[in-house]
Amino acid sequence: MALTPKRIKYRKIQTGRTKGKATSGTYVAFGEYGLQSLSPGRLNQKEIEAARVALTRSTRKGGKIWIRIFPDQPFTRKPAETRMGKGKGNPEGFEAKIKPGKIIFEVAGIPLELAKEAMRLASQKLSLKTKFAYRHH
Repeated sequence: MALTPKRIKYRKIQTGRTKGKATSGTYVAFGEYGLQSLSPGRLNQKEIEAARVALTRSTRKGGKIWIRIFPDQPFTRKPAETRMGKGKGNPEGFEAKIKPGKIIFEVAGIPLELAKEAMRLASQKLSLKTKFAYRHH
């Protein structure tokens, strides 16, 4: 299940930088527990998928999982052993830009201890610092 957008406006985009804190998607909205980003960065579709698989395996198919991010930014890479110059590389895949405070995954319908362990395993697959978040009633 590769997460890719159906269509994009531009084939290649400039990388830019991820400044500031997330303004939307900062609280657990759908499930009971969540995984919240503490650092800025970019997650590619492979990382998100690996974390999702770890999450579903550790919850033992019980409960519901929400993925709150979507990789919609293309990223490029130059071929191996290519000299400098000669333009930008070809699109390699898609990534999601993550700001600190963004909820990445949410789960519901499983006990607290199982949710904590599942989120710990999922966070090991990500290249960001994360923390376990609760739903605020």
